[in-house]
Amino acid sequence: MMLNCDLGESYGAWTMPVDAEIMVHIDMANIACGFHGGDPLTLQKAISLALEHNVTIGAHPSYPDLQGFGRRSLAMAEDELIACLHYQIAALDGMARAQGGHVEYVKPHGALYNDMMQDTQLRRGVLKAMACGPVADIPLMIQAHPAHEQLAREAAEFGVVLLFEAFADRRYTPDGYLMSRKHSGAVLNEDDAFTQATRLMDDGVIIACDDSVLSMPVDTLCVHGDSPGAVAMAEALRVALTKRKLSHVRPGTNA
Repeated sequence: MMLNCDLGESYGAWTMPVDAEIMVHIDMANIACGFHGGDPLTLQKAISLALEHNVTIGAHPSYPDLQGFGRRSLAMAEDELIACLHYQIAALDGMARAQGGHVEYVKPHGALYNDMMQDTQLRRGVLKAMACGPVADIPLMIQAHPAHEQLAREAAEFGVVLLFEAFADRRYTPDGYLMSRKHSGAVLNEDDAFTQATRLMDDGVIIACDDSVLSMPVDTLCVHGDSPGAVAMAEALRVALTKRKLSHVRPGTNA
């Protein structure tokens, strides 16, 4: 299981100063593309940090919503959405290539991420954008969900591979989606987030807000860079993942 974080989201005088501190603990950096956060200098620095620490670079595109940090749903025609995604992915990949790197996956941000999980037509638009995108044959990261087999079949129609992601610091609804940030308790505190994450590592399950048990495959865990204690959480999860990896290595073999 890999650890990822949404980064590169500072914009002008508005700073989110955890990129350098958290980069040393993660495997994958979901770097903003300028439409919800991330000005050119911020993106350049985030890419440089990812390359310095051998962290995989992912594009983190959103609805065009700087004022709302990409957390407001927008009605977009499919061709407009595809062009919007291609613009962002190409921009980040171009900046990465200027430093010797490249974009290796895409993870939509905020409202777009949540909307595509529940709107089949929108999800198919995102998949179409991936299939004909500026960076070929890279995975799409989406939320791990009990309906993962159906999601994988949809993606396969477009030749797209999915990476399933779970959230250490977000509470889940009984139907397997993220609880809206508008509700109290939607973002977990550090202790509860660590408990949720380690339960996933050990048992592959999440306890929803009504105490029901959700089971789903998870390729990567996300810690949000704007959550309280994000750096400490990332460090604790890195230690937990490393311990579990080492415990599965037989004596006398290499990790």
